[in-house]
Amino acid sequence: MTAIQPETGTDVETTAPIAAFIASHLNGRTEEEISREFHGLLDAVRAHGKKGSMTITIVVDPPANGVESAPMPIGIESAVKAPKPTPVKSLYFLDDDGQPVREDPRQLAMDLRVVPTTTEFKKA
Repeated sequence: MTAIQPETGTDVETTAPIAAFIASHLNGRTEEEISREFHGLLDAVRAHGKKGSMTITIVVDPPANGVESAPMPIGIESAVKAPKPTPVKSLYFLDDDGQPVREDPRQLAMDLRVVPTTTEFKKA
């Protein structure tokens, strides 16, 4: 796209701002969706204290049948990598078969039993 610069009368190459293109794509629905995803990413970063990322991809297909004057299909895709909470870990031991178990297999087992209780005490 060219325009004539008023001061000099020369042709100047102009381009449409990408933000305006994204804002108008699909009558603004794309911009609304991307904004929601972006604010969700901001909330997740704030909540978990870890970095996240968002990638916006503009996909341009060639005109149908290679006809130069045919319309070009353009799509906008977004991908969000929001941080997640760190999963809680638990400690396990490996038994002789390599299986995770909660009790240390090298620890000797103690034969514990319940002792009856009483409320009567002997005087010293």
